[in-house]
Amino acid sequence: MLFRSHLAPGDPISAIVPPDAPKEVVDKLKEYYGFDKPLPVQYLRWLAVTLTGDFGTSIGTGRPVATEVGSAFSNTIMLAIAASTFAFTLAMILGTAAAYAKSRAVDRLVTSIALVGVSVPHFWLAIVLVIVFSVELGWLPPMGLGPESAPGWRFDWAHIRHMILPTVALSVIPLGVVTRTVRSTIKEILSMEFVTALQAKGMNDSRILLHVLKNAAPTCLAVMGLQAGNLIGGSILIETVFAWPGTGFLLNSAIFRRDLPILQGTTLVLAFFFMMLNLTVDVIQTMVDPRIKRG
Repeated sequence: MLFRSHLAPGDPISAIVPPDAPKEVVDKLKEYYGFDKPLPVQYLRWLAVTLTGDFGTSIGTGRPVATEVGSAFSNTIMLAIAASTFAFTLAMILGTAAAYAKSRAVDRLVTSIALVGVSVPHFWLAIVLVIVFSVELGWLPPMGLGPESAPGWRFDWAHIRHMILPTVALSVIPLGVVTRTVRSTIKEILSMEFVTALQAKGMNDSRILLHVLKNAAPTCLAVMGLQAGNLIGGSILIETVFAWPGTGFLLNSAIFRRDLPILQGTTLVLAFFFMMLNLTVDVIQTMVDPRIKRG
């Protein structure tokens, strides 16, 4: 991220000083932030300081990067949890219904919903949702974390209203992906011999469904884990459209300001979270299906 950011045109210092600033001031700022050193030296210095837990200072705001990223990351996690809960719950219901459906119309309807969810650009959908539900109908607020007078997010209707549109927009892609995965996985399991044996023994449909879901869980969990990680890292466009103060919005602002400490700190935190999320999913998979651990 450090080297790639330096390849972009512009100078990070130019974002915080006027065009007619004296050269001595610009040189002092470059020395303070370490931009007067070669790129390999900058990287090694940043790595050494970061390993101590100090992410540096934001060029744009002058606040510690850890404070900026921590506040934004908590907002992103909150939005991602809401989108994941909505998408995965609905995907399990739709995917299971399509797999068990005896009517081809139901299967085609669910498949069409999943296809639309995968195909529609979520940032375009976000703009459409704002136009329809905020501008035209005036039902929901178009942007922000909550009412302007509120100091932070709280669990009340005034703040939940601000979450509805970004949650729906952010959940369409994982909804489509997980729905298709659940449908195909359950259909495959239903064709296995053990399901026929359970039916022959007279086991009721609800207990058979539990066995089917248990066998489908490892595959579905793996896909859900990847999609949950993508919600965290891929929310930059959604958060920008809705002005949601999360890591995506922070990254977008830092890119335009060429705020390299913010870019580096946010990318590092997101990468670490994605890695830990995948590790957690792997552990849960072995708990759900001991065959994976034995393998």
